[in-house]
Amino acid sequence: MSFETVIGLEVHAQLQTNTKLFCGCSTQFGGSANANTCEVCLGMPGVLPVLNARAVELALRAAVGLDCTIHPTSQWARKNYFYPDLSKGYQISQFEHPYCTGGVVTFEVRGQTKRARLTRIHMEEDAGKSVHNEHVVGYRSAVDFNRGGTPVIEIVSEPDLRSSEEAAEYMRTLRQLLRYLGVCDGNMEEGSLRCDANVSVRPVGQKEYGTRTELKNINSFRFVQQAIDYEVARHIDVIESGEKIVQETRLWDTEAKVTRSMRSKEDAHDYRYFPDPDLPDLNIDEALIQRIRSELGELPVARLQRFVETLKLPEKDARVLMEEKENADFFEAALQAHDNTRGVANWVINEVLGELKGRSVTELPFSGEDLGALVGLIDDDTISGKIAKEVFAEMLVSGESPAAIVDAKGLKQVTDTGALQSIIDALIEANPSQVAQYKSGKVNLLGFFVGQVMKQTQGKANPKIVNELLKKHLE
Repeated sequence: MSFETVIGLEVHAQLQTNTKLFCGCSTQFGGSANANTCEVCLGMPGVLPVLNARAVELALRAAVGLDCTIHPTSQWARKNYFYPDLSKGYQISQFEHPYCTGGVVTFEVRGQTKRARLTRIHMEEDAGKSVHNEHVVGYRSAVDFNRGGTPVIEIVSEPDLRSSEEAAEYMRTLRQLLRYLGVCDGNMEEGSLRCDANVSVRPVGQKEYGTRTELKNINSFRFVQQAIDYEVARHIDVIESGEKIVQETRLWDTEAKVTRSMRSKEDAHDYRYFPDPDLPDLNIDEALIQRIRSELGELPVARLQRFVETLKLPEKDARVLMEEKENADFFEAALQAHDNTRGVANWVINEVLGELKGRSVTELPFSGEDLGALVGLIDDDTISGKIAKEVFAEMLVSGESPAAIVDAKGLKQVTDTGALQSIIDALIEANPSQVAQYKSGKVNLLGFFVGQVMKQTQGKANPKIVNELLKKHLE
Protein backbone atom coordinates (compact mmCIF):
# COMPACT_ATOMS: atom_id res chain seq x y z
CA MET A 1 0.00 0.00 0.00
CA SER A 2 1.26 3.48 -0.87
CA PHE A 3 0.87 6.31 1.63
CA GLU A 4 0.65 10.09 1.36
CA THR A 5 2.22 12.31 4.00
CA VAL A 6 0.15 15.16 5.41
CA ILE A 7 1.88 17.92 7.41
CA GLY A 8 0.76 21.13 9.06
CA LEU A 9 3.16 23.42 10.92
CA GLU A 10 2.68 25.69 13.90
CA VAL A 11 5.58 28.15 13.84
CA HIS A 12 6.35 30.19 16.95
CA ALA A 13 8.22 33.43 16.23
CA GLN A 14 9.40 35.70 19.02
CA LEU A 15 8.80 39.35 18.20
CA GLN A 16 11.79 41.71 18.20
CA THR A 17 10.70 43.92 21.06
CA ASN A 18 12.91 45.23 23.85
CA THR A 19 10.37 44.37 26.53
CA LYS A 20 7.87 41.60 27.19
CA LEU A 21 4.28 41.40 25.99
CA PHE A 22 2.55 42.57 29.19
CA CYS A 23 5.32 44.08 31.35
CA GLY A 24 8.52 46.11 31.11
CA CYS A 25 11.02 43.28 31.64
CA SER A 26 13.81 42.90 29.10
CA THR A 27 13.59 40.27 26.36
CA GLN A 28 17.38 40.10 25.94
CA PHE A 29 18.66 36.57 25.46
CA GLY A 30 21.44 35.07 27.55
CA GLY A 31 21.15 36.89 30.86
CA SER A 32 21.46 35.33 34.29
CA ALA A 33 18.63 32.92 35.05
CA ASN A 34 15.45 34.62 36.27
CA ALA A 35 17.05 38.10 36.14
CA ASN A 36 14.53 39.47 33.62
CA THR A 37 11.39 38.88 35.65
CA CYS A 38 8.88 40.85 37.69
CA GLU A 39 5.60 40.41 39.53
CA VAL A 40 3.60 40.67 36.28
CA CYS A 41 5.38 38.06 34.15
CA LEU A 42 5.66 35.74 37.15
CA GLY A 43 1.92 36.04 37.77
CA MET A 44 1.98 37.34 41.33
CA PRO A 45 -1.42 38.02 42.96
CA GLY A 46 -2.96 41.43 42.37
CA VAL A 47 -0.94 42.43 39.30
CA LEU A 48 -2.41 43.55 35.97
CA PRO A 49 -0.93 43.06 32.47
CA VAL A 50 -0.39 46.09 30.21
CA LEU A 51 -0.14 45.39 26.45
CA ASN A 52 3.08 46.22 24.57
CA ALA A 53 2.03 48.39 21.59
CA ARG A 54 5.24 47.62 19.67
CA ALA A 55 4.46 43.90 19.80
CA VAL A 56 1.10 44.58 18.17
CA GLU A 57 2.76 46.57 15.38
CA LEU A 58 5.24 43.76 14.66
CA ALA A 59 2.47 41.17 14.68
CA LEU A 60 0.59 43.29 12.16
CA ARG A 61 3.69 43.51 9.93
CA ALA A 62 3.72 39.72 9.76
CA ALA A 63 0.00 39.61 8.95
CA VAL A 64 0.33 42.17 6.14
CA GLY A 65 3.45 40.50 4.73
CA LEU A 66 1.66 37.12 4.65
CA ASP A 67 -1.51 38.57 3.08
CA CYS A 68 -3.73 37.67 6.03
CA THR A 69 -7.16 39.05 6.84
CA ILE A 70 -6.74 41.34 9.85
CA HIS A 71 -9.72 41.57 12.18
CA PRO A 72 -10.53 44.96 13.72
CA THR A 73 -11.38 43.33 17.05
CA SER A 74 -9.73 40.29 18.63
CA GLN A 75 -9.77 38.78 22.08
CA TRP A 76 -7.22 37.66 24.65
CA ALA A 77 -7.82 34.28 26.25
CA ARG A 78 -6.33 32.25 29.05
CA LYS A 79 -4.97 28.88 28.00
CA ASN A 80 -4.92 26.80 31.18
CA TYR A 81 -2.45 24.01 31.79
CA PHE A 82 0.04 23.05 34.46
CA TYR A 83 3.69 22.84 33.54
CA PRO A 84 6.75 23.89 35.58
CA ASP A 85 7.80 26.62 33.12
CA LEU A 86 4.37 28.30 33.19
CA SER A 87 4.45 30.43 36.32
CA LYS A 88 0.81 31.57 36.30
CA GLY A 89 -0.68 28.16 35.53
CA TYR A 90 -2.09 29.66 32.33
CA GLN A 91 -0.77 31.35 29.20
CA ILE A 92 -2.24 34.56 27.81
CA SER A 93 -3.01 33.75 24.18
CA GLN A 94 -5.79 34.11 21.60
CA PHE A 95 -8.24 31.38 20.72
CA GLU A 96 -11.71 31.90 19.24
CA HIS A 97 -10.97 35.43 18.06
CA PRO A 98 -7.36 35.78 16.80
CA TYR A 99 -6.15 39.06 15.37
CA CYS A 100 -5.86 37.62 11.86
CA THR A 101 -6.83 34.61 9.75
CA GLY A 102 -6.00 33.29 6.29
CA GLY A 103 -2.86 34.15 4.37
CA VAL A 104 -0.42 32.07 2.34
CA VAL A 105 3.27 31.12 2.19
CA THR A 106 4.62 30.57 -1.33
CA PHE A 107 7.89 28.68 -1.64
CA GLU A 108 9.88 26.57 -4.09
CA VAL A 109 10.97 22.94 -3.91
CA ARG A 110 13.20 21.58 -6.68
CA GLY A 111 12.08 24.27 -9.11
CA GLN A 112 8.36 23.81 -8.41
CA THR A 113 6.27 26.53 -6.78
CA LYS A 114 4.29 25.39 -3.75
CA ARG A 115 1.66 27.19 -1.69
CA ALA A 116 0.71 26.51 1.89
CA ARG A 117 -2.41 28.21 3.19
CA LEU A 118 -2.45 29.70 6.66
CA THR A 119 -5.26 29.06 9.10
CA ARG A 120 -4.47 31.93 11.41
CA ILE A 121 -1.83 33.92 13.26
CA HIS A 122 -2.37 34.75 16.88
CA MET A 123 -0.39 36.55 19.55
CA GLU A 124 0.59 35.05 22.86
CA GLU A 125 3.21 35.19 25.60
CA ASP A 126 6.03 32.66 25.62
CA ALA A 127 6.57 30.23 28.49
CA GLY A 128 9.76 29.95 30.54
CA LYS A 129 12.37 27.28 29.98
CA SER A 130 12.99 24.08 31.91
CA VAL A 131 16.69 23.37 32.36
CA HIS A 132 17.68 19.75 32.91
CA ASN A 133 21.20 19.13 34.21
CA GLU A 134 22.40 15.55 34.15
CA HIS A 135 25.69 16.60 35.77
CA VAL A 136 24.01 17.52 39.06
CA VAL A 137 23.61 14.76 41.65
CA GLY A 138 20.13 13.32 41.33
CA TYR A 139 19.69 14.77 37.80
CA ARG A 140 18.00 17.95 38.98
CA SER A 141 15.88 20.27 36.90
CA ALA A 142 15.34 24.00 37.28
CA VAL A 143 13.24 26.67 35.60
CA ASP A 144 14.44 29.91 34.02
CA PHE A 145 11.57 32.39 33.60
CA ASN A 146 13.56 34.98 31.62
CA ARG A 147 11.79 33.92 28.41
CA GLY A 148 8.37 33.81 30.10
CA GLY A 149 6.17 36.64 28.85
CA THR A 150 8.20 37.31 25.67
CA PRO A 151 5.81 38.29 22.85
CA VAL A 152 5.26 35.55 20.28
CA ILE A 153 3.15 35.06 17.19
CA GLU A 154 2.04 31.54 16.33
CA ILE A 155 1.66 31.01 12.59
CA VAL A 156 -0.61 28.03 11.97
CA SER A 157 -0.71 26.44 8.52
CA GLU A 158 -3.34 24.27 6.91
CA PRO A 159 -2.25 20.62 6.37
CA ASP A 160 -1.01 21.48 2.87
CA LEU A 161 2.57 20.18 3.09
CA ARG A 162 3.30 16.74 1.63
CA SER A 163 6.94 16.00 2.50
CA SER A 164 9.63 16.84 5.02
CA GLU A 165 11.46 18.73 2.27
CA GLU A 166 8.41 20.93 1.70
CA ALA A 167 8.17 21.55 5.44
CA ALA A 168 11.82 22.64 5.64
CA GLU A 169 11.51 24.95 2.62
CA TYR A 170 8.30 26.42 4.04
CA MET A 171 10.21 27.17 7.25
CA ARG A 172 13.15 28.72 5.38
CA THR A 173 10.85 30.95 3.35
CA LEU A 174 8.89 32.01 6.42
CA ARG A 175 12.07 32.77 8.36
CA GLN A 176 13.42 34.87 5.51
CA LEU A 177 10.20 36.88 5.27
CA LEU A 178 9.98 37.49 9.02
CA ARG A 179 13.58 38.68 9.05
CA TYR A 180 12.97 40.97 6.05
CA LEU A 181 9.97 42.42 7.85
CA GLY A 182 11.97 42.99 11.04
CA VAL A 183 9.43 40.91 12.95
CA CYS A 184 11.69 38.14 14.29
CA ASP A 185 15.47 37.66 14.27
CA GLY A 186 14.97 34.03 13.20
CA ASN A 187 17.69 32.74 15.52
CA MET A 188 16.63 29.11 15.80
CA GLU A 189 19.53 28.14 18.06
CA GLU A 190 18.29 30.61 20.67
CA GLY A 191 14.72 29.41 20.23
CA SER A 192 13.33 32.67 18.85
CA LEU A 193 11.96 30.69 15.89
CA ARG A 194 10.78 27.11 16.36
CA CYS A 195 7.97 24.92 15.15
CA ASP A 196 5.59 22.14 16.09
CA ALA A 197 4.85 19.72 13.23
CA ASN A 198 1.54 17.88 12.99
CA VAL A 199 2.24 14.73 10.99
CA SER A 200 -0.04 11.99 9.66
CA VAL A 201 -0.19 9.56 6.75
CA ARG A 202 -3.07 8.20 4.72
CA PRO A 203 -3.42 5.72 1.86
CA VAL A 204 -2.99 7.43 -1.51
CA GLY A 205 -6.43 8.45 -2.77
CA GLN A 206 -8.07 8.57 0.66
CA LYS A 207 -9.71 11.92 1.45
CA GLU A 208 -9.91 11.56 5.22
CA TYR A 209 -6.84 12.52 7.21
CA GLY A 210 -5.08 9.92 9.31
CA THR A 211 -4.49 10.25 13.06
CA ARG A 212 -1.82 12.85 13.64
CA THR A 213 1.00 13.19 16.09
CA GLU A 214 2.53 16.49 17.10
CA LEU A 215 6.32 16.90 17.07
CA LYS A 216 7.10 19.60 19.61
CA ASN A 217 9.61 22.47 19.60
CA ILE A 218 11.89 21.71 16.64
CA ASN A 219 14.52 24.40 16.22
CA SER A 220 16.40 23.72 12.98
CA PHE A 221 15.56 23.02 9.34
CA ARG A 222 17.60 19.84 9.43
CA PHE A 223 15.80 18.57 12.52
CA VAL A 224 12.44 19.40 10.93
CA GLN A 225 13.24 17.10 8.02
CA GLN A 226 14.77 14.36 10.14
CA ALA A 227 11.95 14.32 12.70
CA ILE A 228 9.21 14.26 10.08
CA ASP A 229 10.92 11.53 8.05
CA TYR A 230 11.31 9.38 11.15
CA GLU A 231 7.72 9.94 12.23
CA VAL A 232 6.30 9.17 8.77
CA ALA A 233 8.23 5.89 8.67
CA ARG A 234 7.02 5.07 12.19
CA HIS A 235 3.38 5.74 11.23
CA ILE A 236 3.62 3.49 8.19
CA ASP A 237 5.24 0.69 10.22
CA VAL A 238 2.51 0.90 12.87
CA ILE A 239 -0.30 0.88 10.31
CA GLU A 240 1.20 -1.97 8.26
CA SER A 241 1.60 -4.06 11.41
CA GLY A 242 -2.15 -3.81 11.99
CA GLU A 243 -1.99 -1.37 14.93
CA LYS A 244 -3.39 2.13 15.26
CA ILE A 245 -1.64 5.47 15.59
CA VAL A 246 -2.22 7.13 18.95
CA GLN A 247 -2.80 10.90 18.93
CA GLU A 248 0.00 12.27 21.09
CA THR A 249 2.76 14.84 21.43
CA ARG A 250 6.28 13.57 20.78
CA LEU A 251 9.75 15.06 21.12
CA TRP A 252 12.62 14.73 18.65
CA ASP A 253 15.75 13.24 20.21
CA THR A 254 18.53 14.93 18.24
CA GLU A 255 21.20 12.47 19.38
CA ALA A 256 19.34 9.17 18.98
CA LYS A 257 17.51 10.44 15.85
CA VAL A 258 14.15 9.14 17.09
CA THR A 259 10.90 10.65 18.34
CA ARG A 260 9.80 9.87 21.88
CA SER A 261 6.35 10.08 23.44
CA MET A 262 5.92 13.15 25.64
CA ARG A 263 2.22 13.21 26.53
CA SER A 264 -1.20 12.48 25.08
CA LYS A 265 -2.24 15.20 22.66
CA GLU A 266 -4.56 17.74 24.21
CA ASP A 267 -7.56 19.13 22.35
CA ALA A 268 -8.78 22.70 22.73
CA HIS A 269 -11.28 21.77 25.46
CA ASP A 270 -8.47 20.37 27.59
CA TYR A 271 -7.04 23.87 27.95
CA ARG A 272 -10.35 25.33 29.24
CA TYR A 273 -9.94 28.55 27.24
CA PHE A 274 -11.89 31.58 28.43
CA PRO A 275 -11.58 35.34 27.80
CA ASP A 276 -8.92 36.95 29.97
CA PRO A 277 -10.78 39.13 32.49
CA ASP A 278 -7.79 41.46 32.98
CA LEU A 279 -7.43 42.46 29.33
CA PRO A 280 -9.89 44.34 27.10
CA ASP A 281 -10.47 43.33 23.49
CA LEU A 282 -7.68 44.29 21.09
CA ASN A 283 -9.00 46.94 18.69
CA ILE A 284 -6.89 47.51 15.57
CA ASP A 285 -7.42 50.77 13.71
CA GLU A 286 -7.45 50.70 9.89
CA ALA A 287 -5.11 53.71 9.82
CA LEU A 288 -2.51 51.68 11.73
CA ILE A 289 -2.77 48.84 9.21
CA GLN A 290 -2.32 51.25 6.30
CA ARG A 291 0.70 52.87 7.95
CA ILE A 292 2.33 49.51 8.49
CA ARG A 293 1.55 48.47 4.93
CA SER A 294 3.25 51.62 3.61
CA GLU A 295 6.36 50.94 5.71
CA LEU A 296 6.94 47.32 4.70
CA GLY A 297 9.25 47.99 1.78
CA GLU A 298 10.25 45.41 -0.83
CA LEU A 299 9.55 41.81 0.17
CA PRO A 300 11.83 38.86 -0.75
CA VAL A 301 9.79 37.60 -3.73
CA ALA A 302 9.72 41.05 -5.35
CA ARG A 303 13.42 41.60 -4.65
CA LEU A 304 14.39 38.29 -6.23
CA GLN A 305 12.32 39.11 -9.31
CA ARG A 306 13.99 42.54 -9.63
CA PHE A 307 17.48 41.09 -9.22
CA VAL A 308 16.82 38.59 -12.02
CA GLU A 309 14.71 40.66 -14.42
CA THR A 310 16.09 44.17 -13.95
CA LEU A 311 19.67 43.59 -12.82
CA LYS A 312 20.00 40.53 -15.10
CA LEU A 313 21.63 38.36 -12.45
CA PRO A 314 21.53 34.58 -12.77
CA GLU A 315 18.78 33.30 -10.48
CA LYS A 316 21.25 31.22 -8.47
CA ASP A 317 23.37 34.29 -7.70
CA ALA A 318 20.31 36.41 -7.00
CA ARG A 319 19.08 33.90 -4.41
CA VAL A 320 22.45 33.89 -2.65
CA LEU A 321 22.56 37.69 -2.54
CA MET A 322 19.06 38.23 -1.20
CA GLU A 323 18.86 35.26 1.17
CA GLU A 324 19.60 37.63 4.07
CA LYS A 325 18.25 41.18 3.92
CA GLU A 326 21.51 42.64 5.23
CA ASN A 327 23.48 40.98 2.41
CA ALA A 328 21.06 42.27 -0.24
CA ASP A 329 21.22 45.78 1.23
CA PHE A 330 25.03 45.62 1.24
CA PHE A 331 25.06 44.50 -2.40
CA GLU A 332 22.73 47.31 -3.46
CA ALA A 333 24.78 49.87 -1.54
CA ALA A 334 27.86 48.68 -3.45
CA LEU A 335 25.97 49.06 -6.72
CA GLN A 336 25.13 52.66 -5.81
CA ALA A 337 28.86 53.34 -5.64
CA HIS A 338 29.73 51.45 -8.83
CA ASP A 339 27.21 50.06 -11.30
CA ASN A 340 29.07 46.97 -12.54
CA THR A 341 26.37 44.49 -11.51
CA ARG A 342 28.26 41.29 -12.31
CA GLY A 343 31.54 42.53 -10.89
CA VAL A 344 29.98 43.69 -7.61
CA ALA A 345 27.88 40.52 -7.31
CA ASN A 346 30.96 38.32 -7.78
CA TRP A 347 32.87 40.20 -5.10
CA VAL A 348 30.00 40.00 -2.62
CA ILE A 349 29.38 36.29 -3.21
CA ASN A 350 32.96 35.06 -3.50
CA GLU A 351 34.95 37.40 -1.29
CA VAL A 352 32.59 39.04 1.22
CA LEU A 353 30.32 36.08 1.99
CA GLY A 354 33.27 33.71 1.76
CA GLU A 355 35.08 35.75 4.40
CA LEU A 356 32.06 36.00 6.69
CA LYS A 357 31.35 32.25 6.76
CA GLY A 358 27.91 32.64 8.27
CA ARG A 359 28.55 35.83 10.24
CA SER A 360 26.51 38.94 9.51
CA VAL A 361 27.68 41.44 6.92
CA THR A 362 26.91 44.13 9.51
CA GLU A 363 30.03 42.99 11.37
CA LEU A 364 32.31 44.20 8.56
CA PRO A 365 34.36 47.32 9.35
CA PHE A 366 33.58 48.82 5.93
CA SER A 367 30.41 49.57 3.99
CA GLY A 368 28.86 48.34 0.77
CA GLU A 369 29.81 51.64 -0.82
CA ASP A 370 33.45 50.89 0.00
CA LEU A 371 33.24 47.53 -1.75
CA GLY A 372 31.67 49.18 -4.80
CA ALA A 373 34.52 51.69 -4.83
CA LEU A 374 37.02 48.80 -4.76
CA VAL A 375 35.42 47.18 -7.81
CA GLY A 376 35.50 50.59 -9.48
CA LEU A 377 39.25 50.82 -8.94
CA ILE A 378 39.63 47.49 -10.75
CA ASP A 379 37.40 48.51 -13.63
CA ASP A 380 39.17 51.83 -14.25
CA ASP A 381 42.55 50.06 -14.19
CA THR A 382 43.75 51.85 -11.06
CA ILE A 383 44.59 48.45 -9.54
CA SER A 384 44.61 44.86 -10.75
CA GLY A 385 42.32 42.11 -9.51
CA LYS A 386 45.25 40.59 -7.63
CA ILE A 387 46.12 43.86 -5.92
CA ALA A 388 42.41 44.33 -5.14
CA LYS A 389 42.49 41.21 -2.97
CA GLU A 390 45.39 42.69 -1.04
CA VAL A 391 43.41 45.91 -0.59
CA PHE A 392 40.34 43.91 0.47
CA ALA A 393 42.38 42.12 3.13
CA GLU A 394 43.50 45.47 4.51
CA MET A 395 39.93 46.79 4.48
CA LEU A 396 38.90 43.82 6.63
CA VAL A 397 41.50 44.82 9.22
CA SER A 398 41.48 48.62 9.17
CA GLY A 399 38.12 49.55 7.67
CA GLU A 400 39.89 52.20 5.58
CA SER A 401 38.49 53.13 2.18
CA PRO A 402 40.08 51.32 -0.78
CA ALA A 403 41.32 54.57 -2.31
CA ALA A 404 43.08 55.53 0.92
CA ILE A 405 44.75 52.11 1.16
CA VAL A 406 45.90 52.23 -2.47
CA ASP A 407 47.40 55.69 -2.01
CA ALA A 408 49.03 54.90 1.32
CA LYS A 409 50.67 51.71 0.06
CA GLY A 410 51.47 52.92 -3.44
CA LEU A 411 49.48 50.14 -5.09
CA LYS A 412 48.36 51.92 -8.27
CA GLN A 413 48.96 49.98 -11.44
CA VAL A 414 51.88 50.91 -13.67
CA THR A 415 50.28 52.01 -16.93
CA ASP A 416 53.19 54.04 -18.28
CA THR A 417 53.96 52.20 -21.55
CA GLY A 418 57.39 53.75 -21.73
CA ALA A 419 58.40 52.42 -18.33
CA LEU A 420 56.92 49.00 -19.08
CA GLN A 421 58.63 48.89 -22.48
CA SER A 422 62.00 49.42 -20.83
CA ILE A 423 61.41 46.48 -18.51
CA ILE A 424 60.26 44.30 -21.43
CA ASP A 425 63.26 45.22 -23.57
CA ALA A 426 65.66 44.24 -20.78
CA LEU A 427 63.73 41.03 -20.14
CA ILE A 428 63.79 39.92 -23.77
CA GLU A 429 67.49 40.70 -24.07
CA ALA A 430 68.19 38.58 -20.97
CA ASN A 431 66.17 35.56 -22.16
CA PRO A 432 67.13 34.85 -25.83
CA SER A 433 66.42 31.12 -25.50
CA GLN A 434 62.80 31.68 -24.37
CA VAL A 435 62.32 34.27 -27.10
CA ALA A 436 63.47 31.78 -29.74
CA GLN A 437 61.18 29.07 -28.37
CA TYR A 438 58.23 31.47 -28.38
CA LYS A 439 58.87 32.42 -31.99
CA SER A 440 59.13 28.75 -32.94
CA GLY A 441 55.58 28.14 -31.74
CA LYS A 442 55.67 27.75 -27.94
CA VAL A 443 53.24 30.62 -27.40
CA ASN A 444 52.48 29.51 -23.85
CA LEU A 445 55.83 31.05 -22.91
CA LEU A 446 54.05 34.40 -23.04
CA GLY A 447 52.99 33.62 -19.47
CA PHE A 448 56.63 33.36 -18.46
CA PHE A 449 57.38 36.85 -19.76
CA VAL A 450 54.23 38.34 -18.20
CA GLY A 451 55.13 36.78 -14.88
CA GLN A 452 58.62 38.24 -14.98
CA VAL A 453 57.27 41.73 -15.68
CA MET A 454 54.78 41.42 -12.86
CA LYS A 455 57.53 40.23 -10.53
CA GLN A 456 59.75 43.20 -11.34
CA THR A 457 56.87 45.65 -10.82
CA GLN A 458 55.70 43.91 -7.60
CA GLY A 459 52.43 43.04 -9.27
CA LYS A 460 51.62 46.66 -10.12
CA ALA A 461 51.94 46.47 -13.91
CA ASN A 462 48.69 46.57 -15.84
CA PRO A 463 48.38 42.98 -17.17
CA LYS A 464 46.45 44.03 -20.25
CA ILE A 465 49.08 46.55 -21.32
CA VAL A 466 51.89 44.10 -20.51
CA ASN A 467 50.32 41.41 -22.70
CA GLU A 468 49.84 43.82 -25.60
CA LEU A 469 53.41 45.13 -25.44
CA LEU A 470 54.92 41.66 -25.18
CA LYS A 471 52.94 40.25 -28.10
CA LYS A 472 53.85 43.23 -30.25
CA HIS A 473 57.54 42.92 -29.42
CA LEU A 474 57.81 39.12 -29.66
CA GLU A 475 55.84 38.80 -32.85
